[in-house]
Amino acid sequence: MHFIKKLNYNAPVTLTFALISLLALLLSSITKGASNHAVFMTYRDSLTNPLMYIRLFTHVLGHANWSHYMGNMLLILLLGPILEEKYGSMNLLEMILITAFITGVANNLLFPHTALLGASGIVFMFIILASAVSLKNGTIPITFLLVFILYVGGEFVDAVTVRDNVSQLTHIIGGTCGGLYGLVYANEKKR
Repeated sequence: MHFIKKLNYNAPVTLTFALISLLALLLSSITKGASNHAVFMTYRDSLTNPLMYIRLFTHVLGHANWSHYMGNMLLILLLGPILEEKYGSMNLLEMILITAFITGVANNLLFPHTALLGASGIVFMFIILASAVSLKNGTIPITFLLVFILYVGGEFVDAVTVRDNVSQLTHIIGGTCGGLYGLVYANEKKR
C-alpha cells in the first residue's frame, strides 16, 4: 500500500518564508549575530543607507535563536497553507510584505533606539486573517471578533502592564493588518 506518491511543495510562499528564515538563523549563528544586525533586523538608521530600506522588509526573516524561530514558524507553517489556498500565494506574499513594511516603519519611528526582528507580526496577521476566512455577505463572525479581541486586546494590555523584549506594537499592527486584509478580501469576493 503506497499512500505517499510524491512530496508536494503545497504552500510555496509559506514554505519559502520558513526556509529563508531558517537560513537567516543559521547565518546569524555562524556570524555571531552580525548578519541579523546587517540585514535581518530593522532599526533607525541613516536615510542614505540603502540597507535601511531593505531591512524594513527582511526583519521578519531574522530570529534571535532557535526557540524564537520555532515559536513563529510553527504557527506560520500551520496557518500559511490554509491562507495560501484561500487567498492565493501572490496575495499572501503581498500581505506579508505590506505587514513587514508597516511594522518596520512603525518601530523605527516610535522606538528609535530599539531593533526589531522576527516574524511575530506576520504570525499575528496570519492568526487574525485565518479567523477572517469565513467573513462573507456583510456579516462578521463572532469567532473573528473574539479572536481579534483576545489576541490584539491582550497585546494592548501587555503593552501597558508587561516590560519584556516582546514588541506588542508589532503584534497589534500585524493583527490589525490581518483583520483589514480579511475585510478587504471578503468585500472583493462579494463584487
